Amino acid sequence: MELLTPLLRPARVNRCFSDTAALQGMLDFEAALAQAQAEAGVIPHSAAEAIARCCRSELLDAGALASAAAQAGNLAIPLVRQLTARVAEQDPQAARFVHWGATSQDAIDTGLILQLRCALQQTEHQLTQLITVLVRQISAHRDTLMVGRTWMQQALPTTLGLKLAGTLDVLLRYHQRLAQMLPRVLVLQFGGAAGTLNSLGTNGKAVSTLLAQRLQLVEADTPWHSQRDRLLEVAGWYAGLAGTLGKMARDISLLCQTEIAEVAEPQAEGRGGSSTMPHKRNPVSCAVILAAALRAPALVSGLYQAMLQEHERGLGGWHAEWESLPQLIMLSSGALAASVPLIDGLQVFPERMADNLALTGGLILAEAVTMALGEQMGRQNAHRHIEQACQRAQAENLPLRAVLEQDAQVLEVLSRAQLAELLDPTNALGSAAVFIQQVLARAKTIV
Repeated sequence: MELLTPLLRPARVNRCFSDTAALQGMLDFEAALAQAQAEAGVIPHSAAEAIARCCRSELLDAGALASAAAQAGNLAIPLVRQLTARVAEQDPQAARFVHWGATSQDAIDTGLILQLRCALQQTEHQLTQLITVLVRQISAHRDTLMVGRTWMQQALPTTLGLKLAGTLDVLLRYHQRLAQMLPRVLVLQFGGAAGTLNSLGTNGKAVSTLLAQRLQLVEADTPWHSQRDRLLEVAGWYAGLAGTLGKMARDISLLCQTEIAEVAEPQAEGRGGSSTMPHKRNPVSCAVILAAALRAPALVSGLYQAMLQEHERGLGGWHAEWESLPQLIMLSSGALAASVPLIDGLQVFPERMADNLALTGGLILAEAVTMALGEQMGRQNAHRHIEQACQRAQAENLPLRAVLEQDAQVLEVLSRAQLAELLDPTNALGSAAVFIQQVLARAKTIV
């Protein structure tokens, strides 16, 4: 599937889940384990040094390891076997202490946590980039009038700035959640065969503390071999991020439609073309983002199901995580990577927005007239009266203002000048500017 990587997973985070990164994560655990045990007086320092020197992924035969994993049931068993052989070539005595007191899941889970740290760092950088370009576009378009739509129909005027501010508001919360999540999820896995570290006797706690310090991870209060909430929190965060970006892409793609044509994706040679229709300009970034958002729920659902792990070490549920979680992260990060240039280079067409605002002949401003009349007539009576005026405007293909200026009941309450003011879309934005400013103020703490 590498042919699709530049399209669907265009993010640096992919490197965090390469075969090399997976092997090196487990080897980093093994090296730190030996060094922590030497510091605690469990194994000789010379053995720890020999083991650490051999904990380099390029020294392993990845192909042989993969083949052996099919029989062993996981990657750690053949990895430890190969690592032991490499250490024995240099120091036969040191080879006795490879993987001392640990279990396969300790190496695999901790290696995964190290990969997650890499991925989360990359994602935080990308998220900050997107927040930065959103702030710029919101600032530029805080007063750019456009139609607000509900149930896919024209509703009331809004601004492009407020529309984008809604997305920024959510992304600022995801940025906050990420910072809060890190100390909960970047946690060492070290419990030995059944979660008691029995093979290390009274030294288990000391080794665990030193190991966590060496890897710069939080030390868990208990091993979490079959308690997978930390990984699920990461999965949920990425799936939610993908959903938020998908909502943004859905809206942009709808605004790109020929009949709407209020915005367009950035223009570049070869971008968004058709194999048969020279005129086409397809929203390709939106397609990538939406693809990730559509796939994320199934992946995170599988990770929810994988929580049902048996007793102290699970069967199958643990295995189900190995590909699903990286796939989810890479897809969501790919959507994030595609979002940055999309927003940064988004083309905006205010003239087209103005045309669409005028499309109903003022009908989308009927609410303002209703509220003004309601002060004298009562809201329900005003609503019925203006509803009838709207129906007449549609039936006779007249602007709403023309109908209202012929309505005696309306003119008893509102002057023609007041009607003109009420039917001016620039006066129908309510607290939009306040909402935008509130979100931009929060963003200043990040960018």
